[in-house]
Amino acid sequence: MFNLAKSLLKTFRNHVGWSSARIQYVYFLFFSIIIGFAAALGAFAFRWLIEFFQELFWTDGPGFMNQIASTPWWAVLLIPSAGGLVAGIVINRWAPEARGPGVPEVIKAIAVRGGVIRHRVTFVKALVTSLLIGCGASVGREGPIVQIGSSLASSMARVFRITPEMLPVCVASGAAAGISATFNAPLTGTLFAIEIILLDTEMSYISHIIVAAVTASALSKVFWGDFPTFEMSQFPFKNFEELIIFFLLGLLAGLLAICFMLAIRSSENIFARISMPKWLKPGLGGLLLGILALKVPGAMGVGYDAVNMGLTGVMPLDVALILLFAKMLATSLCIGSGMSGGIFAPSLVLGATLGVSISSTLNMLFPGLALTHGQYALVGMGTLVAGTTLAPITAVLTVFELTYSYKVILPMMVGCITSTMVVRVLYGYSIYEGKLLRMGVNIIRGHDDNIMVNVSVTEGMEKDFDTLKETDTLEKATRLAVNSSFPHFPVLDDHDRLTGIITLRDLRTYLKNSESVPGEQTVDTLMSRTLVTVNEKANLKEALTLFERTGVSFMPVLDYAGRVSGIIKPLEAFRLFRAKRRRNRILSSSRWS
Repeated sequence: MFNLAKSLLKTFRNHVGWSSARIQYVYFLFFSIIIGFAAALGAFAFRWLIEFFQELFWTDGPGFMNQIASTPWWAVLLIPSAGGLVAGIVINRWAPEARGPGVPEVIKAIAVRGGVIRHRVTFVKALVTSLLIGCGASVGREGPIVQIGSSLASSMARVFRITPEMLPVCVASGAAAGISATFNAPLTGTLFAIEIILLDTEMSYISHIIVAAVTASALSKVFWGDFPTFEMSQFPFKNFEELIIFFLLGLLAGLLAICFMLAIRSSENIFARISMPKWLKPGLGGLLLGILALKVPGAMGVGYDAVNMGLTGVMPLDVALILLFAKMLATSLCIGSGMSGGIFAPSLVLGATLGVSISSTLNMLFPGLALTHGQYALVGMGTLVAGTTLAPITAVLTVFELTYSYKVILPMMVGCITSTMVVRVLYGYSIYEGKLLRMGVNIIRGHDDNIMVNVSVTEGMEKDFDTLKETDTLEKATRLAVNSSFPHFPVLDDHDRLTGIITLRDLRTYLKNSESVPGEQTVDTLMSRTLVTVNEKANLKEALTLFERTGVSFMPVLDYAGRVSGIIKPLEAFRLFRAKRRRNRILSSSRWS
């Protein structure tokens, strides 16, 4: 089927042509359907693997918490530690980018590599994360599904030779389709891609993301039926005075989100200081998780059993408080030790337990309030997600699509905006942005910046230029400078590798004192050996940053062997950027004309 789709798209492209922007628009919409289909299949395979490993490793039971509770103590210690050990070996050997939540890695791929994700990431991420969740790791499946969908979209876009300008949109479409297939929520998937994944929000891109999300949502109903992700009762919000309590819930959720992010960062720092091979650390994290699970079985796994307990109102206050702290510790151990898995599901668990804790406490202090536990668990889930991701619109839409109740929107907006403000003021970053900063990536959400990332320096370099050899005389260099339009020359050794730069400024001394300088004096005696170069695999943003930092008038562009393949100047680099920006904006507007 994949080959048939590729053949049809190739035939369409060859026979119809690319002269019309409208035809390109339709072509990309059709390709978005393929992305949605592939992402839904990836989500289905991933969830099937999770269920397979859970049935393989654990005893039968009505729920995952009961399965863990009925398993012998030695198995509770052995299974997560063995799973972590196998995952550590696979991740470090074949795909280090599969480590962690998944969403920051997708954002980094768009920001740094223009949306290019290695093909193997799809398979390694699916296999390793399903193994870890099947072994009881306290991580979410949503982040990995985002990375799986994005990786599939990136691979398919390169196979079908989609233009580099559209590659980030394809990656975001794959992410949206993954979320949509998981929750059967196309609006949530679309907003997640726009608010979190994409570095810019060109209006012309949204339709492609929506098509992929709707396709994946439709297929998810075929795979799993039209069943809700969570068990929920009606949302009986009638008293507007309760908005004060939801505001309080938002404040506490923001503080809890900060504690959660600090706990993960502290765990990463602690494991980084442990003197042992990196591939062994997930095994150690699994062992510590197993020890915790001997006391609190609910700390293991995705945690949706605990969420359903909170939403149906059957979770006691003491259980809610224990699960809140145990789940935070368990997830910190897993992510900090280098396991693969998301933080979306743990955030939902923390939010549900926080909401139940607040409603139960207030009911004990003020019995006349008669607060509904499921209602506060639901809003707590949204506020915690908003606090950790700093994406309040996505959080509100997620809960709305899970309940299909308009009454939830106002309490959710109050709680989510409050939580987001608390985290933004007191902490400053989302959990994804913090992870990216630790990777050395400071994302800038802007369309112009995204354009520069997707333009190679080779597009702006000049390939017709003059060079000199180290053994050439200064007299020859002078003659070349007089007859050349360039005031600067790369100096090469006998193997054509760059060793220095000589400019007209360097030749001034020789020109002023040419009579007293020996005629056979060579270029290497006068050239500058302090080199500022750029690799031909670099992008335009990196080149312009170097120009700004160093103030040089040109830079040699080097290939993998250190030979000069061209030179790039700041003026030409800026002209290229302006041309790309103008072309991109014309293309975007023409899609709607």
